[in-house]
Amino acid sequence: MPYHSLFKIKNAVRQLKAGAVIAYPTEAVYGLGCDPLNEAAAMALLDIKQRPIAKGLILIASSLEQLRPYLDLDQAIIDRITPTWPGPVTWVIPAQPWVPKWLTGEHSSLAVRVTHHPVAHDLCAQFGSPLVSTSANPTTRPAIKESRKLLKTFANADIFIVHGKVGELAQETAIYDAVSGKRLR
Repeated sequence: MPYHSLFKIKNAVRQLKAGAVIAYPTEAVYGLGCDPLNEAAAMALLDIKQRPIAKGLILIASSLEQLRPYLDLDQAIIDRITPTWPGPVTWVIPAQPWVPKWLTGEHSSLAVRVTHHPVAHDLCAQFGSPLVSTSANPTTRPAIKESRKLLKTFANADIFIVHGKVGELAQETAIYDAVSGKRLR
């Protein structure tokens, strides 16, 4: 991955703390993200993406420690997920009861990933918390891999863009159920 500037990351973190929706490169596509505990930001993200709240959202983090407060973890789940992280594998894990419905949707679980993409990782590390991460595209449209297309697609949306190179995955990350081990996507 090419070098990315700490200045860009710190500027994006300021935007996140102010309640903004941001777009940033991930392992396979550009992602849309926000502070997961900021309801107004999450609702703005869902509106921009045209995604129903019932589907829930994914959180990315720079470490498992950032995700622990959101998850109902046992040793079997930890043993299953940790060999795949950091990396391009998303796990659906039982959520703590306090986790907001705008994150879990109609589910009692939460989709999470410890990212290894340098920009996404540094965003989470500098923010000190997980971020919402959903593909940067209107629902039902293909995911976006280039900042030029991102700018065109979301020209009228209030999004702070962190430009960078997406990872080399050919498609969005795999998603597995952490309890059963079954692949969901």
